[in-house]
Amino acid sequence: MDVSISPSTVDGTTRAPPSKSYTHRAILAAGYAEGSVVAEPLLSADTRATARAVEAFGGSVEIAADESRLEVEGFDGSPGVPADVVDCANSGTTMRLVTAAAGLVDGTTVLTGDESLRSRPQGPLLDAIGDLGGRAESTRGNGQAPLVVTGPIDGGTVAIPGDVSSQYVTALLMAGANTDDGIRVDLETELKSAPYVDITLDVLDAFGVEAERTETGFVVEGGQRYDAGGEYAVPGDLSSLSYLLAAGAIAAPDGLTLEGAVPSAQGDTAIVDIVEGMGATVDWDREAGTIYVSQSPLSGTTVDVGDTPDLLPTIAALGAVADGETRIENVEHVRYKETDRVSAMAEELTKLGASVTEHEDELVVHGDDSELVGAAVDGRKDHRIVMALSVAGLVAEGETTVAGGEHVDVSFPGFFDVLASLGATVRR
Repeated sequence: MDVSISPSTVDGTTRAPPSKSYTHRAILAAGYAEGSVVAEPLLSADTRATARAVEAFGGSVEIAADESRLEVEGFDGSPGVPADVVDCANSGTTMRLVTAAAGLVDGTTVLTGDESLRSRPQGPLLDAIGDLGGRAESTRGNGQAPLVVTGPIDGGTVAIPGDVSSQYVTALLMAGANTDDGIRVDLETELKSAPYVDITLDVLDAFGVEAERTETGFVVEGGQRYDAGGEYAVPGDLSSLSYLLAAGAIAAPDGLTLEGAVPSAQGDTAIVDIVEGMGATVDWDREAGTIYVSQSPLSGTTVDVGDTPDLLPTIAALGAVADGETRIENVEHVRYKETDRVSAMAEELTKLGASVTEHEDELVVHGDDSELVGAAVDGRKDHRIVMALSVAGLVAEGETTVAGGEHVDVSFPGFFDVLASLGATVRR
């Protein structure tokens, strides 16, 4: 689906969608338990993939008519052998979390996904499952899906790199609680995207599972059970909120109010300080969970996205509007997402008239040499690229057409409806 955005101003009040990261973990945690209620979940293509995986292992997930609750009947720490291949679609989080869950199965699980997901690295997690007593292989021998996992694992100690994906750690910690011996994860390199593991620890704690940091990584004791019968409420998604915050900073002269911004362990909370630091007027009432943002002249900035890779597209779009130079550092791991987001933003912003220099571990946007003009751009089948380019389209001269608009369903299904409700000119 092509989506066209014309120069627009936005104003009014809207709400952040629920957190995708928290929803994934809460659905799987409820699956590991006998059952639980997940309140205010994000129902997107990605999180539905995790729900299907819980069902494949023998649980069930019932969606309330108004989609405000998920009634999860879990498999109580003992996932069964799936009757069919587990299709993770485009969800990397699902693939990694479910691969570790498959390690608990007394039998064999086959996992796959779409073309993009089948290009993403899983090797370190496969090796870890092997070290823990299971067997995990890539059918093509390249560390990428399709994957074949045979368990059960007993637990133990594994060493994995921390600079490819924090989701390896999350997957092992969530599964480790249901092993006999627990799992100790020693990191071989610095952990990138560390706040996402903080989210995992937050969810585990809410479900009564103890896991903690060590001097060398993380550990979760075995023989634990996930609490059942309770209700877990998902906080708002600061990653998705970043696009609305950016829209307010560049296209809301009368201001924009964003609800659902409750403080949590999300590293992407950093976007609030980044936007304010670039010069936008920002007021965050943390107790009420509301952010007011209004348009102001922006200046370039320097941001390290080692812990916040999902913010790179948003920051790059802002840098194309700001005066001066915006440097986005520590970006190499951002190349292993739904697409290479570093190259994607460099190439697509250039089509819009931005001046961008791409290095292996840095993206530099030269705002003083950029003048955004509407053009046809490719969202690369990546929800975050689509939304970031759409925000840039609010201030590009002429019409900007983004290919692949349907991919926002991965994390923010109503994104274009929200933009239109705030006054943006959106044509689908």
